[in-house]
Amino acid sequence: MARIAVFGAGHLGVTHAACMAELGHDVEVVDPDAGRLDRLRNGELPFYEPGLAELLRRHLDDSRLSFTSSYDEAVALASIHFLTVPVPQKYGGPGADLGALHAAIDELAPRLTSPAVVIGKSTVPVGTARQVSARIRHLAPAGYAVNVGWNPDFLRKGHAVQDALAPDRIVLGIESDRLNYAERVLRAVYARFVDAGTPFLVTDLATAEMVESVTNAFVAMKVSFANAVADMCDGVGADIGVVADAVGRDRRIGRNLLEAGVGYGGALPGDVRAIMARAGQAGSDEMLALLGVVDSINVRHRSKMVELTSSVLGGRLTGARIAVLGAAYTADSDDVLDSPALNVAGHLHAEGASVSVFDPYAMDNARGVFPNFDYAGDAVEACQGADAVLVLTEWQQFRDLRPADLDGVVGSRRIIDGRNWLDPQLWRGAGWEYRGMGRPVAAAEGGHPVQSQSISTSKVWTEIVMQRLESWGEVAGAG
Repeated sequence: MARIAVFGAGHLGVTHAACMAELGHDVEVVDPDAGRLDRLRNGELPFYEPGLAELLRRHLDDSRLSFTSSYDEAVALASIHFLTVPVPQKYGGPGADLGALHAAIDELAPRLTSPAVVIGKSTVPVGTARQVSARIRHLAPAGYAVNVGWNPDFLRKGHAVQDALAPDRIVLGIESDRLNYAERVLRAVYARFVDAGTPFLVTDLATAEMVESVTNAFVAMKVSFANAVADMCDGVGADIGVVADAVGRDRRIGRNLLEAGVGYGGALPGDVRAIMARAGQAGSDEMLALLGVVDSINVRHRSKMVELTSSVLGGRLTGARIAVLGAAYTADSDDVLDSPALNVAGHLHAEGASVSVFDPYAMDNARGVFPNFDYAGDAVEACQGADAVLVLTEWQQFRDLRPADLDGVVGSRRIIDGRNWLDPQLWRGAGWEYRGMGRPVAAAEGGHPVQSQSISTSKVWTEIVMQRLESWGEVAGAG
């Protein structure tokens, strides 16, 4: 059993702390937000994450998990310190804002008067861990007796508890210029995983940071690739679902993340842009160009959904009533950060449409971003009088909807599936106009798909990509 301090009571920090308590460690979480701490002490999560509330309450009850605003208290308890403070995208720019991370270090390091291990888990640009190590050595009275490492997280919102308690791998970056006992400490902390055969990969600080950056970049690239394939399927009359199923059976590729839709959101767009900024600084023009296209495709698929909705409604959005099912950027989460669903809803509203939104868990967060939308109590209420229904977050309850649930509710039987989440045959068979992403509009004689009408010409698309690449090149050059 270890005694651990976790700095930052956000999604990453609370999840990591609760899961460390589940492994049998004593954990104290440090955060300056008194209101958040009070809620957590009372067993209330300030966000939604399946399975986490149960862990929180269990380990509050057995006293393995506690919360404080006192750095002195945390340092007195623990000699293993995890940094989990948020590192958002810089306001108005592509880089990462390290202000909260530096503030936590400036509070923690001067209190480290005896040997300790400080492990970063926050998502940061490559090179940050080396800066953190130097800053801690400069500020900590214990100096080189404080060992610094970087242990990136690979948690998916909506699956974070599962990912934390059954990791694919554990990556630890340590300082390569001197002896470091951080590896022994982390192997003991994660002993249950190590004993079960989970790969434990030890490397230098920059490589550990690069592992997380490349993971995030590849996830984004695969999602955008699927969406680019969906665009081509629209142009040639192919079905992205069948294509993805067949291609995904290739062992070199795999089916995961080949879902076409309105794109990715959450922290990932900011992470991708931070990687682009770092690539520009490092002179990696190919990575900068590649991720520029990935980002452009992601942005484009949001505007494409707006254009598709306008097309289905005969080119007129002004005065149209549109139901938007989904507000969170992904299912099983209440996070609306850079949510494609809300981005699309916002553009529709700006074009003069009346937008009614429903999400099972993200309503309060959505109201904080777009207070002028109508918010419904359930999916059926959101669809009342709708000229079109948009499914933009892949919640199971939206898949469970049946045409009969909405037949007497909507103004027009049109449904646009921005996640390819529904069964087209079910809805079309009930007399609904169904449109998906990269799915044929209808079937011709003999059952072959009919070529879809392309939303935008290749010339417009090429211009968008080139403009975006040029703008990112200017940003990287300025950095």
